[in-house]
Amino acid sequence: MKISSIEYASIQTYDELLTPSLLPRSAAQPLLDYLSAIDEADLTARRQAAEATILAMGITFTVYSDAGNIDRAWPLDVVPRVMTRKEWDPIQVGLKQRLTALNLFINDIYNKQQIVKDGVFPIEVLKDSVNFRPQCVGITPKFGVWANICGTDLVRDADGTVYVLEDNLRVPSGVSYMLENRQIMKRIFPELFRTSNILPVDGYTTELYNMLAALSPRPGDQPVIAVLTPGIYNSAYFEHSYLAQQMGAYLVEGSDLVVDEKDIVYIKTITGLQRVDVIYRRIDDDFIDPEVFNPDSVLGVAGLMRAWRSGNVAIANAPGAGVADDKVVYTYVPKMIKYYLDEDPILPNVPSYLCMHKDEREYVINNIDQLVVKPANESGGYGMIIGSRATQAERDAFVELIKKNPRNYMAQPTLNLSTAPAIVNGVLVPRHLDLRPFVLQSKNQYVTMGGLTRVAMRQGSLVVNSSQGGGSKDTWIVEEGV
Repeated sequence: MKISSIEYASIQTYDELLTPSLLPRSAAQPLLDYLSAIDEADLTARRQAAEATILAMGITFTVYSDAGNIDRAWPLDVVPRVMTRKEWDPIQVGLKQRLTALNLFINDIYNKQQIVKDGVFPIEVLKDSVNFRPQCVGITPKFGVWANICGTDLVRDADGTVYVLEDNLRVPSGVSYMLENRQIMKRIFPELFRTSNILPVDGYTTELYNMLAALSPRPGDQPVIAVLTPGIYNSAYFEHSYLAQQMGAYLVEGSDLVVDEKDIVYIKTITGLQRVDVIYRRIDDDFIDPEVFNPDSVLGVAGLMRAWRSGNVAIANAPGAGVADDKVVYTYVPKMIKYYLDEDPILPNVPSYLCMHKDEREYVINNIDQLVVKPANESGGYGMIIGSRATQAERDAFVELIKKNPRNYMAQPTLNLSTAPAIVNGVLVPRHLDLRPFVLQSKNQYVTMGGLTRVAMRQGSLVVNSSQGGGSKDTWIVEEGV
């Protein structure tokens, strides 16, 4: 298969599969040799088979737009991202280190706030945090862990350095697509899986079940686990139903649950009420309990916070965990690691500027054409601006937003994200990408072997989110020399 040397010359960044001279990296050699050996008609047939499988299995996501909510088939590019086990091992150690520190931070913030008293974390950041929940003060969940599931977004810059772009600690999504990508790739490229030592990812749902079961307030019994979904119109509903089915858990909406006068949660079944031990919630804090948060919510369960505070049910991720899911708080994670663990961060943050500080705000305003500016609590690529690709009018409008609410904005340099080849019109072309591994924590920790690679399918685009036109790739961690 031909490589577009013209497009690669225009990108000039680190490529995950190819060297600067466009030769295969060692881990990618078998893959690229294989792709070169099959004809275009065969490859087209396999791509069409992948697309047909996605449609037949109903693997979709929802795009919210002014024109309405649109269900789209999950976009999968059939050229995988490939990394070696040797390269991956220190990354997963760094991910465990990071989540350990974040959970220590969250537990501290809702209890002693020692990190604030010691001057390591500013009280003004906490005061203005929209995700700090006073209703959670004084609580310590089992194992002291608030964020049981974390999706950490990693990027690689042009020099090959891997950075943490952000931590997703509220209701991180995407893991079902990682699992389905692998199943589809096994179907269309079975020969590669027989001849290459590609490490598995399909143990995730077992690990997720074990992690959730460890949270049960009734450890001697077989725990009853429920996945709490907002319903079929949520963009990640496919994932909610998929994970519930894979774990053998109940898939429930708020109306399926009830809390009694003893603060115990039950699911309504055709044979009567059944006690629920653990809730894997996929709805935001504001909607989980109308008694405590939004009184108009019809998605949650009245009394759920009472049951949680009483220790009668576990909730993952715990309410209030989002206090650390903030792009301003993100900038303090290296200090958290040093403060709580007395270790240097294994994975660096992207250099960042906080608009809440006058000198950094002025720098951002004066250099907005060279920076990416993000709101503290948006996700999915919404509400941000890539200054170098915006019009002057767009930059001016964003400057006014910064001046109006400095705490809500932070900025980072525009990274030249790494690329990997994608097939466009029968040619391999470079497309920018990131990686979202998933980390679990209760009594023990677990990191997926790779993660969900998201790819910007438009030429030159840096926006990888599926809601913004991005696609995905299977991620192969390869054990070399075995």
